[in-house]
Amino acid sequence: MARPTPLSGFPELLPADRFAEQHVLDHLRRTFELHGFAPIETRAVEPMDQLLRKGEIDKEVYVLRRLQAAEGEGDAGVGLHFDLTVPFARYVLEHAGKLEFPFRRYQIQKVWRGERPQEGRFREFVQADIDVVAKDELPFHFDVEIATVMAEALSGLPVPPLRIQVNNRKLLEGFYRGLGASDPAAIMRVMDKIDKLPADAIRELLAKEDLDAAQADKCLALAAIRTPDASFADQVRALGVSDPLLDEGIEELAQLVSALSDVELDGVTVTADLRIARGLDYYTGTVFETELEGFESLGSICSGGRYEKLADDGRNVYPGVGISLGVTRLLVPLIARGHLTASRSVPSAVLVALIDEESRPASNAIAQRLRARGIPTEVAAAPQKFGKQIRYAERRGIPYVWFPAAGAGDPGADEFQRGQVKDIRSGDQVYADAGLWSPPPGDLRPAVITPLDTRGATS
Repeated sequence: MARPTPLSGFPELLPADRFAEQHVLDHLRRTFELHGFAPIETRAVEPMDQLLRKGEIDKEVYVLRRLQAAEGEGDAGVGLHFDLTVPFARYVLEHAGKLEFPFRRYQIQKVWRGERPQEGRFREFVQADIDVVAKDELPFHFDVEIATVMAEALSGLPVPPLRIQVNNRKLLEGFYRGLGASDPAAIMRVMDKIDKLPADAIRELLAKEDLDAAQADKCLALAAIRTPDASFADQVRALGVSDPLLDEGIEELAQLVSALSDVELDGVTVTADLRIARGLDYYTGTVFETELEGFESLGSICSGGRYEKLADDGRNVYPGVGISLGVTRLLVPLIARGHLTASRSVPSAVLVALIDEESRPASNAIAQRLRARGIPTEVAAAPQKFGKQIRYAERRGIPYVWFPAAGAGDPGADEFQRGQVKDIRSGDQVYADAGLWSPPPGDLRPAVITPLDTRGATS
């Protein structure tokens, strides 16, 4: 068999890097569950009519078709989901009678999208979503809760600093209404391109929406406002535009930013950024985007917002608010550039040395005694010289080697669980009992390593 060629857009991680990813996923789960979010998992496929509702994604959906399908049979009418929001909307409608509302859900799952692979963009990737959905009406305080939970989940991750940028579509729509724009949604779509186009190009697009130069100047001035607190409100009002919806949006955004300023966050900053619009029209209030410092070219790695109609069965409407974190988008570029990995490629904290093949049962018994106490342990593959067994542990990153006591060939004897354990990093070696000895807590599991913290953070 020829050596296989890597398949672009479908990342695969080596064991040490997978440990780093699992550390992040475990941290996210713990945080979400601490706030009462319940885990769900949805099927990998959805009907095509559901997947194509958003329109702009229709060229990127992977369609399922049997290899042996008869000629003209076509696809099965289903495709792989490209995000977790569409499946969640269907899930809410299908299981509404069994759910208690408001329903807090988190979902960590793979999705598939047929776009051109590049740094931060993949065809198969992991997303982590949180949402709160209600029946008929969802109070604004859930917007604050969602933002707080995701900010806490991002806090302390072994990644460069993150900037959460928040805005409110009511603020934007009210401002454009107050300016006299006939189609505020069209103005939002134009202003959503402000990071991709120069100011003159934005002015030209606004002119096509019947805004004059003075109105365009105010749109650009609004987009330039960003503050770490609620002081943005005075800057908006200083532009001289008024509208009831604008006032509502200012109040909600100020409440959100003020609440987040009271949360202790490690490595995460929150900014009111009035250029953030999110191009999708179904957002109706709070909107979020998140950038990774030094990796701004990746775009937003964590985004979402408020939507008044997640799902609608004709009798009931289910509004919601949620945020989606692109886990693969966040981690794979860091791993690829050597900014993130783990201290070892195996879970084992201890390697039990092997004196000879006849003593393998005794070494296995020691290993099992350690495992029974929660210490990941493996037995040497072959009875080589102890120096070679130590080098084997070094190559795998295993910090401790256990040398069985001389004459401990009988696993039924009292001596079988005794020996000496060596920390191969420091060279320290002590007598130990497999029923009593434990490594330091930081050595029990592979530790996440970043260039900023060479000691690692226990996963």
